[in-house]
Amino acid sequence: MKKSIVLAAFFTAVLGNAQNTADPTFKYLEYDIQKIQSLYKNKKTSVKEVVEAYLKRINDVDKNGIKLNSIITVNPDAVRIADSLDHISSKFKDKPLFGIPVLLKDNIDTRDKMPNTAGSLALKNSFPLQDSYLVKKLREAGAVIIGKTNLSEWANFRGMKSTSGWSGLGGLTKNPYILDRNTCGSSAGSGAAISANLGIVAIGTETNGSIVCPSSINGIVGLKPTVGLISRQGIIPISSTQDTPGPMARTVKDVAISLGTMVGEDKNDVKTFGNTPFLHKDYTRFLNLKGLNGKRLGYVKGITHGASKKVDDLFLQTLKVLESQGAVIVEIEKDLLSEEVHEKSLELMIDEYKDGINDYLASLGKNAPVKNIDELIAFNKNNKEELKYFGQEYLEIAAKSKGTKEEGYAKAVKTAQEGSREKGIDLAMKKYNLDAIISPTTTEAWKTDLENGDHYSFGSADAAAIAGYPSITLTMGYINGLPVGILFSAEKWSEGKLINMAYTFEQTNPQRKVPQFLKE
Repeated sequence: MKKSIVLAAFFTAVLGNAQNTADPTFKYLEYDIQKIQSLYKNKKTSVKEVVEAYLKRINDVDKNGIKLNSIITVNPDAVRIADSLDHISSKFKDKPLFGIPVLLKDNIDTRDKMPNTAGSLALKNSFPLQDSYLVKKLREAGAVIIGKTNLSEWANFRGMKSTSGWSGLGGLTKNPYILDRNTCGSSAGSGAAISANLGIVAIGTETNGSIVCPSSINGIVGLKPTVGLISRQGIIPISSTQDTPGPMARTVKDVAISLGTMVGEDKNDVKTFGNTPFLHKDYTRFLNLKGLNGKRLGYVKGITHGASKKVDDLFLQTLKVLESQGAVIVEIEKDLLSEEVHEKSLELMIDEYKDGINDYLASLGKNAPVKNIDELIAFNKNNKEELKYFGQEYLEIAAKSKGTKEEGYAKAVKTAQEGSREKGIDLAMKKYNLDAIISPTTTEAWKTDLENGDHYSFGSADAAAIAGYPSITLTMGYINGLPVGILFSAEKWSEGKLINMAYTFEQTNPQRKVPQFLKE
């Protein structure tokens, strides 16, 4: 029986358990950037009308009704901004994100009436002194920032046995496909919100898996760029070595459009220095249907290493689809990373975390609600809600370190980067003459368990994340009604090539399904 028929039967069987949240008055279900902007150009709607519709959708689906809980804050000035765009010069209306409702993960600074919180009650009333670099770029491109999304608190690097998608301030984000399932990664709210049509584009952040995992599990497209392609200025950090923001959307084209608006060299982020020769202001130039023709794609033998036979089977089926699109599939004999590389990555993250948090809190000036990592730890200890489900071990370990002055820090960075680059991705690409490395992004979503934390069994984000190299995920199929992504990774600055491959796969093998908010 064909997969599509099986899935149709599944959804028919469980439809009685679906939440009635498909608002018939919401005109823009599954709309993309081009479709929204065509309405503007043909004078069939206004930016104000579109933004008001999305705000109503957030109210109906996220705050009431289903209570998806993916949005922490709605921008109180969104309608005013939208109205002002309707009266702006026609030249500005040609901007790539003109009038597009955009959501930001709530660890990205905006200088407006929205705080930037990392999901922490300690930062509930923390208002940055300026827009982050990427927010300035989004506004210049015509975007309307309509709100901030929930996240795994402190980007899922506060305590062990944490639950992805939960924060002390925002509570728990639910998976829009099956509500008792997890949303994964720290950009959980961004993934769930875009999948649920609460915005057109969201901006997430990743240190290791926090864009690609929630994109996979919530059935959308997510791109983690090369570290240094987009500035991290004004983003609450974990690791200066691995952190990067990136776009999340329902289509590869929307990801490509969004990416081009944010790239650039920023004097406040050393990682961006010299990136100009490697970036493109318009990544839609890579959107053609020849992205897989003749491309050599490598995958690691063993795939999920026994973590999920269902995922293995789905991936093996997908390899046949890729071959039918002209790709050459190559089996790689061993894992890309050693255990030592994983250990050193964690070590450098902890050392950089202390300095990063302290520097960020200092950037808030005299009004910073907590001044340093020690005050943050003390706040959490005195707040029952914060430590309700799990602790703050990573914060405590980082606080005891000497930060980037810790003995062994430099060696940890060198070992992690060499192991993931020269001895990892670069070596495999050269040895097997590859154009990209592919893998299942992760398994299907697990049941959320606030008492015991995540039941995470497999993910393939590590190699590209530790190397600081790009990767893109999009849906390759479904297991028990839950989406599972395929991840394309490659060498530094290869975003265009990856977008081309992903676009070809998406267009010739469309898998996106609108979530139905099933109870179980």
